[in-house]
Amino acid sequence: MDLLVLGGTSWLGGAVARAAADRGHDVTCLARGESGSPPAEVAWVRADRSRTSAYDAVADRRWDAVVDVSWQPDLVRSALARLAAGTRHWVYVSSCSAYADESTPHTDESAPVHEPYAGDGPVDWDVYGPAKVACELACRQALGSEQVLVARAGLIGGYGDRSDRLGYWPARVARAEDDEPVLTPRRSTPLQVVDVEDLAEWLVQGAERQLSGTFNALGDPTTVGAVLDASVAAAQVSPRFVEAPDAWLAEHDVEPWMGPDSLPLWLPQPDHAGFMARDNAAAHAAGLRLRPLADTVAAALVWERECGLDRDRKAGLSGPRERALLAALGA
Repeated sequence: MDLLVLGGTSWLGGAVARAAADRGHDVTCLARGESGSPPAEVAWVRADRSRTSAYDAVADRRWDAVVDVSWQPDLVRSALARLAAGTRHWVYVSSCSAYADESTPHTDESAPVHEPYAGDGPVDWDVYGPAKVACELACRQALGSEQVLVARAGLIGGYGDRSDRLGYWPARVARAEDDEPVLTPRRSTPLQVVDVEDLAEWLVQGAERQLSGTFNALGDPTTVGAVLDASVAAAQVSPRFVEAPDAWLAEHDVEPWMGPDSLPLWLPQPDHAGFMARDNAAAHAAGLRLRPLADTVAAALVWERECGLDRDRKAGLSGPRERALLAALGA
């Protein structure tokens, strides 16, 4: 294939570019390069997608497939306007945040989604879900549903993760001493993790097969407790995990899921009981293959060690904040 990756210098886009190149395809990445460089074995068109000239170097070429991960509707629409007519198949990486209901477990791709974001210009994180829906809709309108693969991803983990969410846990365990208290949410908190390499491989195979439709491209259902156990195995350290109830964490102003001074992967129950417990059977039937969670956590720890276990993080509790919370909990 002649494959165009819109991006490719950051995490998932780079993994897609590598996977496609490894499978013998001619790969071009179009990106600014602010997050890094694309894989060495692919071509790079350096461009800023916010500029009207961004696609001048690639618009006259026929593409077997284009892969886009953006969540900015204006950027997605501008790419479609310049490239859709010359592209056979479009792969759009959306998000399970597109779904309007986060409380009902085991829903599939037929679950209701948010109303699409209707505004223009750059959008903020508070409309992430509606923005993704708007991007999905734009892809289908430009090419027709039979030429579009929409992959609604959830939590992506593994080597190279810059969100600091999953990696917080193997890094925190690796910094601990045996029997040192470590604050955690309930071990039973539902979770789904897809390894970045598994997702990238499936997206490339979907482009090869011109797979169309909408899929929950998610890991199999598991729990935060399984991530903690995998972190212990990867780091070879056995801290003492101290579980905090959801209500207690909320009362003490702990942020869920991600962000500064958050408790990563914690989602208050039952309001978010379905967010990380969705049906991924369709993606499995369409060829998604998942490696063991332990391998993903181990790869995340390798990345965390390379970045520095004590660095400032985008997600997670600082040492003083965690110690204060543990003291308040009586641990």
